[in-house]
Formats: sequence, structure tokens, C-alpha cells
Amino acid sequence: MTQAQNGTDTSTDGGDPVGPGTVPGARDRLRARFLRWWRPAGMWRRGIATAAVAVVLTGLLVFHARVPNRVGNLGSLLETFLPWLGLAVPVLLVVAVLRRSVTALIAVLLPAAVWFNLFGGLLTDKAGSGGDLTVLTHNVNAENPDPDGTAKDVIAAHADLVALEELATDQVARYSRDLAAAYPYHSVQGTVGLWSKYPLSAVRPVDIRLGWTRAMRATATTPHGEVAVYVAHLPSVRVKFDAGFTAGQRDRAADALGEAIAAESVPDVVLLGDLNGTMNDRALASVTSQMRSTQGAAGDGMGFSWPASFPMARIDQIMVKGIEPVSSWTLPKTGSDHLPVAARLELP
Repeated sequence: MTQAQNGTDTSTDGGDPVGPGTVPGARDRLRARFLRWWRPAGMWRRGIATAAVAVVLTGLLVFHARVPNRVGNLGSLLETFLPWLGLAVPVLLVVAVLRRSVTALIAVLLPAAVWFNLFGGLLTDKAGSGGDLTVLTHNVNAENPDPDGTAKDVIAAHADLVALEELATDQVARYSRDLAAAYPYHSVQGTVGLWSKYPLSAVRPVDIRLGWTRAMRATATTPHGEVAVYVAHLPSVRVKFDAGFTAGQRDRAADALGEAIAAESVPDVVLLGDLNGTMNDRALASVTSQMRSTQGAAGDGMGFSWPASFPMARIDQIMVKGIEPVSSWTLPKTGSDHLPVAARLELP
């Protein structure tokens, strides 16, 4: 009896045996498709677009200083939010994994490495203990609905020097009254003020080329020596669709502030204020090139201070020259749209 007679058919026509109910050739087509998916050449060719995006991202992180400011101050805008470019890295990583692309996975390592080189140090806690002087700066917001509550929050920080910016004319008396018991010495110049536990002298406004006063300078006589204290509120910047990042007035004010600090005769200097710019912004180089950020030297985390509801940038700064930062931190939200920032300093 033949195989055909007993109902068994082993003919494969060059393929695998096909069982009852299986469409002839379907298994071969599935296997071929799987091999095409996993074959090495496909793994390298896939994800080219994702890899290209990763390379562009790497270029922006490495060469952000080369992005021109001539058109809409795009360079400064990029540098203001530069740390946030890191959010693209996990997105690209997920895409590379889903695409099963070796090329994309390798490319994504580039922006990840550059980002951690630039900002990884900010993720660690560099705060130390000790210190001689605690300072605090806070843009209290001219439209603050609760200035008395904000003053109480400031006092609770137990700082030795307190700088307040954006002081509305009708609120100066309230802040002065609320802070008087904790800070017997103070001076208000225009829309900025300095409150101190130690005597202040040589107080004067600082001309930052605005036509009105938004910066001041004073000498604080502490138990560890004299400290020149600058308080500044640089002009606000705006992002407009028709004009880009409008920061010209702020940039000119930053240059003037940098010149004043460079001419300072007291060797130990503290700058407290809302600079409306980050340490990465090249437009603030006249200031940042000669001073250290306490957040970068002794902070814990990014230290974003604005906007208070969802902080995205560190534009409120404490910077020092001739002084060693020990620790730096942000305080809880007050009635302002900025978070207060504070630092502990060690004087020479």
C-alpha cells in the first residue's frame, strides 16, 4: 500500500511539512519576515532619523555658545532652558528600543554623555556644613497678595542678609515694619532693598543704565570682616513670535552691573538678585565670568527658582567673589511668583 493510499502525504515541495489547516507557505513567509526584522543589516539601517535627531541634540548641547544671538537672541533663549534638552534623551532612547536600532541606540549615548558632563554635577548634593554668613534673595513680586506672609517666611529662614527685589512703592513700608525686629539695618534703593543683622555703610544705588534704580551696593560689617553686597534686579525678558527673545535691555544692564562689580574695592563680594538669566546665558558673561554661583558650587539639584508654580529656570542668583560657598538651597513658595533662594557662606 502506498503512502497516498494510507492517507499520509510527506511531500514538502522543498519546504517544511505542513499540517492540517495550515496555509501552504505561511510558515515560510513568517520565518522570512522574522529574519528580515532581526538580521544585523536591518538593525543597523533602522533608526537613521532617530540617530540624526540625537546628533543634532548633541550639537546644540556642545555648541550652544555658537548659536547666534543676532536673530531673536536665539542663543540666549536656548541657554536659558538648556538643561531641559535632556528630556529628549529618554524619548529618543525609547524610540531607538522600539525600532530595535543599534545605530539609534549608539547615537543616543552621545547627547546623554554630553548632558551629564554639563549638568550631572548639579544633580548631586554638594552642600557642606558650617559657614559664617547666611544670605537670602527673593523677588517678592510687586503684585504679591500677601506681603506680610512673605516677610514672615523670609524671617523664618534666619538669614543674616536679606535682599528683596521688585518692591512696590506702597509695600516698602510694610516690609520694613515686618522685618524691623529681625533686621535692625536696612536700605531701600528704588525697587530693591537690603535688610541686615549687621551695620551697613557706603550704601548707594548702582547705575545699570535703565533710567531708574533697580540695583544697589552696600558694605556689611560682619563679625568676620567687611563684605560688599550688591542687590540687583535686571530687566525682564520676553519671548515674542515676531521678535524672538527680547533681552537687549537686560543685556546692557548686565554689562553695567559687571563693570560696577569689577571696580569694587572690597575684596569679598556677594551679589544677590533676580538676574532674569541663568549661569549658562552668555549675555550675563560680564557678571558670571568674575563670580561663582553658590548653586553650582554648593547646591543640591538644579535649584530652579522660577516660576514658583513649576520652576523651570534658575534666574534668581546668589554669586560670590573672594568667598567660599558652603551650601545653597531654594525655599518653599511664598506669595510671589519666584522662589526665595539662600546660601551659607564661609568668609576668608
